[in-house]
Amino acid sequence: MTDQPRKLRSAQWFGTADKNGFMYRSWMKNQGIPDHEFEGKPIIGICNTFSELTPCNAHFRKLAEHVKRGVYEAGGFPVEFPVFSNGESNLRPTAMFTRNLASMDVEESIRGNPLDAVVLLAGCDKTTPALLMGAASCDVPAILVTGGPMLNGKHHGRDIGSGTVVWQLSEQVKAGKISIHEFMSAEAGMSRSAGTCNTMGTASTMACMAEALGVTLPHNAAIPAVDARRYVLAHLSGMRIVEMALQDLRLSKLLTREAFENAIRANAAIGGSTNAAIHLKAIAGRIGVDLSLDDWTRIGRGTPTVVDLQPSGRFLMEEFYYAGGLPAVLRRLGEAGLLPHPDALTANGKSLWDNVKEAPNYNDEVIRPLDKPLVADGGLCVLRGNLAPNGAVLKPSAATPALLKHRGRAVVFENFDDYKKRIADPDLDVTADSVLVMKNCGPKGYPGMAEVGNMGLPPKLLAQGVTDMVRVSDARMSGTAYGTVVLHVAPEARAGGPLAVVRNGDWIELDCDAGRLHVDIDEKEMVARLAEWKEAQTLNPKDASGYRNLYVEHVLQADEGCDFDFLVGCRGAEVPSHSH
Repeated sequence: MTDQPRKLRSAQWFGTADKNGFMYRSWMKNQGIPDHEFEGKPIIGICNTFSELTPCNAHFRKLAEHVKRGVYEAGGFPVEFPVFSNGESNLRPTAMFTRNLASMDVEESIRGNPLDAVVLLAGCDKTTPALLMGAASCDVPAILVTGGPMLNGKHHGRDIGSGTVVWQLSEQVKAGKISIHEFMSAEAGMSRSAGTCNTMGTASTMACMAEALGVTLPHNAAIPAVDARRYVLAHLSGMRIVEMALQDLRLSKLLTREAFENAIRANAAIGGSTNAAIHLKAIAGRIGVDLSLDDWTRIGRGTPTVVDLQPSGRFLMEEFYYAGGLPAVLRRLGEAGLLPHPDALTANGKSLWDNVKEAPNYNDEVIRPLDKPLVADGGLCVLRGNLAPNGAVLKPSAATPALLKHRGRAVVFENFDDYKKRIADPDLDVTADSVLVMKNCGPKGYPGMAEVGNMGLPPKLLAQGVTDMVRVSDARMSGTAYGTVVLHVAPEARAGGPLAVVRNGDWIELDCDAGRLHVDIDEKEMVARLAEWKEAQTLNPKDASGYRNLYVEHVLQADEGCDFDFLVGCRGAEVPSHSH
């Protein structure tokens, strides 16, 4: 890294005294921009996922204004631009369906415009990986600012977690423990401020992953959305990105193999979402880092989960920030020799360890000591076997310990509609020892790999007091959810994976310690079933046109990050010049 001035990329547009320079500057001047703003200042793009349809990001107009103040103060010129905002709560069939689309929007917006560096404004689950994927494909200087978590939910005098309380109370309604009126009364108190989910769901997990990767300023992950310090951080990020532009501190210098290994270890310590495995793989693929599911086993397993947050634990993101946030967690890991690469470079120009070595921890209940963890062996459990040749994942910190080694008969649902139709049937042939299996909910099968993997339990078992069962699917689940849920089975059923041919009554064995997911079908029978399945396949007419067809044709499997095959790799920021 050097502090020497560099030739700015934006000079290709604004730095010439010819017809093209005239035209580029002239049209920009219709916004009231004076000449001196074009005279060698870094042009800083503010990539904004603001949308009133994305509640997590609905406060981003104000956040962007604070970023602009910082850019101006540091001598840069900010230009804000919108990109596709794929909000988790409203978008159908699932926001994951448009993550890659959003990343394409980001990539081409950055590459095609006169930008020297970008501030990425993200928050809701898929916006964070989408913006990092798009920016990584261009490899420009970039810093991420997330919108922060909402305040703690409140219901009947107690704290409730956004998302998590929905799963909890809906199961209680089915079990007859609470009335529908009690369920509905929690609605107004769950989301009572701007921001993302206040649990360690996917949004908070990916904010933590970004901070551990070094692409944010310290403390970015946990400051509540409505805390004034969130806006201070946005201002400081605006100042810092101008320096990064002048230093040519590109994402490839931050998003290294070492940074991803730090993030995997951090994910285990925070009890992060299973979705992180897919998103980190996709981001790594864009910057050219080889990351695999085996890395999650090698680096993540054996790490204590020390953050006591819902859905795995008790507290919420407000308490996490007040306790010290991610820097306190990373310091604990580092002092125990559990931070794989403390010297990894971060966006502020310092090493990860320099940023956290003096970080205070104000609450040992929220961020526990390593010898008093929430879960002794955290991280993601990566499973393989004849049911998941390319892997599947399970989150032990959100599971029932007694079910992490289990054998039971399959109760099979062919798709999510089949599940909804039959799960409440009092005649459903199911017991507490059964394994619920759902097919055709993977990247191609849904399509978009919806968060339906944490199947609600059969009401007749809930009424008997059953609170958890082993569930297996090629779907994802919300980071706010919980249970002994096997997800991301690869290859998925729609792609002809063995999951496609599991039948009612087949015995399924789960052994988390051994990393095993097995169905008791001998190899000859499996080959015969798969041949029969393949012969029966016909084209789904719904996949015949539009973006859906592009998605189904080109999406990679879960173990490969669910990116489009043609988007993997770093293409850089160079673009042919345009002569008017």
